[in-house]
Amino acid sequence: MTHIVEYEYGISAVDSGYQRPQLDAIHMIVEGDRAAIVDTGVNSSVPRVLDALQAKAIAPAQVEYVILTHIHLDHAGGAGLLMQQLPNAMLTVHPRGAVHMIDPGKLEASTVAVYGAEAMARTHGRIVPVPRDRIIETPHEYQIKLNGRELVFFDTPGHARHHVSMLDTLSGHVFAGDTFGLSYRELDHHGRQFIFPTSSPTQFDPAAEHRSLDLIESLNPQAVYVTHYGQVRDIPRLAADMHRLVDAHAELASREQRPTAGRHERLKAGIVSMILDEARRYDWRFTDDDVLRVFDGDIELNAQGLADWLHTVERKRSAGNADAR
Repeated sequence: MTHIVEYEYGISAVDSGYQRPQLDAIHMIVEGDRAAIVDTGVNSSVPRVLDALQAKAIAPAQVEYVILTHIHLDHAGGAGLLMQQLPNAMLTVHPRGAVHMIDPGKLEASTVAVYGAEAMARTHGRIVPVPRDRIIETPHEYQIKLNGRELVFFDTPGHARHHVSMLDTLSGHVFAGDTFGLSYRELDHHGRQFIFPTSSPTQFDPAAEHRSLDLIESLNPQAVYVTHYGQVRDIPRLAADMHRLVDAHAELASREQRPTAGRHERLKAGIVSMILDEARRYDWRFTDDDVLRVFDGDIELNAQGLADWLHTVERKRSAGNADAR
């Protein structure tokens, strides 16, 4: 049975079924007899979306938009297959991401590079392209209307250069994909939520992340929706935590600028230490093993992302030195 969490203003979260329960959310916005779907999960998530629409008495033909915050496959891998089931929907995506939804070959190759070919085939399958004439590019401050309800897009790099966040002007809430971090519901304690950055490969950029967090906070949202997982509130506190932890990730990476033996394991150990520090800070009522089990995949991806960022910094430094000569 498809797991749906209902929020206010016609907003809900649908569990995509990706990897484990409540890891990966697909958000839905229903306005009257029309709907928008924010992020899609993977190909195997498509039946869950259709079931959720049926539960809300929304026909596939009544979905006006499929909205992608960014094109990492846990967010966008099912977009092409889902669009085949939604005859009137348009797909919205950052201008940097549009070409990869039309021709997903490079997107598939980059995912294979991170996860391996076997995991790519098992988890994602074939990525279905989206026809160019069904795509709307969403640059900074681009606006669309869902049955009269205004949705505004903002360029929010930091996690990825092809990332947008979206303000729903009716609720004042923001759909932030991965830019506002990870917040798993299993670890909520007495209603108190936490946040943790995701620096997964390959475009993590701490300076851009800080600017994007400032932009989101400047919109004064009462709630933010993160793909991992669902609605979070108390935004000023969580934004401050994100800034602090992004700096902690950058500091960890700065100590490992030379690609020496064992660097990846040291990066992972540093991220584990950060997570357990947060567990103590928030007095999570879980064992260390249980906490780390929730973050299992994220620890590896964050370490890979930090290594990629260091490589990017070094490449830019080398190019600058060459220009100076």
